[in-house]
Amino acid sequence: MMERVNGILKDPLYRTCLSKIALFERDRIFCGHDMAHFLDVARLAYIFNLEENLGIEKEEIYTAALLHDVGRFVQYEDGTPHQLAGLPFAKELMERYGYEEEEKARILRAIENHRNRAIREEKSLTGIIYRADKMSRSCFGCKAEKECDWSPEKKNLRIEY
Repeated sequence: MMERVNGILKDPLYRTCLSKIALFERDRIFCGHDMAHFLDVARLAYIFNLEENLGIEKEEIYTAALLHDVGRFVQYEDGTPHQLAGLPFAKELMERYGYEEEEKARILRAIENHRNRAIREEKSLTGIIYRADKMSRSCFGCKAEKECDWSPEKKNLRIEY
């Protein structure tokens, strides 16, 4: 079960992307883009999937969650929005582990739109990844919340669901 996800977790390309993100974020006081965040997103999205009876495969949810910020280091390097910069990495990783075209398309759409507020209510992989990404942030308990440049509307200042 979840062999492809576990393959991605161990893949040298994925590990390199995570290392580069960690290097850029080593002194960051705000939310990080690390394995804890990726797994929080995956678990929340899976809960939404179950609660909303969406029937989305667990492996697709975890793949999208683990890959949604994979391009973050590129954004730090050259300013390319990470939801776009991560698409080639995600596509290559999914191809390495035998994802079908339809699966890749759904996962890439979720990655590309995980910052697109317009899809937040969608009953789809894209919608639950968006919601999980936002809800995974514990702004209500963050020591750096006052210094954060996120607007009050964007911050997760209460426990929901």
